[in-house]
Amino acid sequence: MRAEVAAETQRLKSYLAPTVEMQDLFLEDIEIKMAGAHRTVHVIVDLPEGESGGVSLDRISAAAQVISEAMDNDPGDDGRPYNLEVSSPGVSRPLTEPRHWRRNTGRMVSVSVERGDDVMGRLVSVEDDGITLIPEIPVKKGMKAKQGDQVHLPFADIRKGRVEVEFAHLEDDPAGDDAPDDETTAEEA
Repeated sequence: MRAEVAAETQRLKSYLAPTVEMQDLFLEDIEIKMAGAHRTVHVIVDLPEGESGGVSLDRISAAAQVISEAMDNDPGDDGRPYNLEVSSPGVSRPLTEPRHWRRNTGRMVSVSVERGDDVMGRLVSVEDDGITLIPEIPVKKGMKAKQGDQVHLPFADIRKGRVEVEFAHLEDDPAGDDAPDDETTAEEA
């Protein structure tokens, strides 16, 4: 059963990628869950690498309609019933590819490294071989956080990374419309 789901996932990725790209989005992943003969197809879309911010609910909804039409007209579909869920990756997505890191430049990230202490800091830049960040130096509770010197971490030395949710950031414009990159979802039956 796993091999069948894996093959169908790959087939749908190839089939749906052009449809998602026509919506000016990037097909991040597809997850299929089976329940008897019924399946749930979860399509995860993101903004293209050059765009900042999160995917709006309006864009998710529009993409869900187009993806649903494509799936209804899929010549390779076996006719089993399905539920379609379309969402953005959300802030909890692990940073596993260079494009994930690039999309989060300027944000606070925590990085687990192969050797040494884990690092939390502001992601400054992403190069071909790794990332550069300004680490936050731990201080006593109630004190203003201190920043260290920029650190370059090669991708080969990074075990995992993730975005840290910030509730307040000095450089943010409180009246700005930068929505957090939280997961948004549209469901289609």
